[in-house]
Amino acid sequence: MIPFFKMSGSGNDFILIDNRDGSLPVDDLSAFAKSVCTRKVSVGADGLIVLERSDRAHFRWQFFNADGSVAEMCGNGGRCVARYAFLKGIAPAHMAFETLAGVIDAEVKQDTVKLRLTDPGAAKLGATIDVNGRALEIDSIDTGVPHAVHFVKDFREVDVFSDGRAIRRHARFQPAGTNVNFVRAVDRRSLQVRTYERGVEDETLACGTGAVASALIASARNLVEAPVAVTVQSGEILTIFFEKTKAGFAGIYLEGRTKVVYEGNLWEEAWR
Repeated sequence: MIPFFKMSGSGNDFILIDNRDGSLPVDDLSAFAKSVCTRKVSVGADGLIVLERSDRAHFRWQFFNADGSVAEMCGNGGRCVARYAFLKGIAPAHMAFETLAGVIDAEVKQDTVKLRLTDPGAAKLGATIDVNGRALEIDSIDTGVPHAVHFVKDFREVDVFSDGRAIRRHARFQPAGTNVNFVRAVDRRSLQVRTYERGVEDETLACGTGAVASALIASARNLVEAPVAVTVQSGEILTIFFEKTKAGFAGIYLEGRTKVVYEGNLWEEAWR
């Protein structure tokens, strides 16, 4: 039996397992993640988060997408793991945890978590690429993981799966590929975002690093100013805080609600 939590961060759902004592009886975590994240035949989730010991922070994580691939960072997963660590007594309300993208700071306030992300890469604006026979203008930025951003006027006209998959695998973003965000600027303080996630290989109900990427690119285009309220596909709102600097952006924070769905024990037949 493997104890676990199932949590949701604004519609992004995750399986969380505490492996700080190294007792998880799994040799191949990537294959394990792919098994337990498969919907209808196991728990089902957008990703797996495994907590381990850290010499630099309260804990470190290993994060796996639903297809078993490793991700450097996940904003909504980061918010969920922070609340999980607080609820389990692993870390205080103000904590830090280690990721492949660097050490992340978090603050837990009941079911709301505010996460400080590492400073992003430079915003790249105005690339034109061929997407399913159409020329689309694409911006990009790395907010811990790579993101492409395309602004739209009407979400009803967007084929998130088809266009998202084409952009995600476009030669411009190889070899790693990219996450893809379709963004509508509502006003100076708010955006609507739909995201095709690399590793999930489909549209998800929310993407934290995608919401951040969308807000930063919109700011770089002088469409919004901080803080920015981002409405994701689940209908929930993520708030993005940042400072605009001469070099780009700094002081990046992602805030939103988390939800504990249930806790239980994984039977071996659920993943072998």
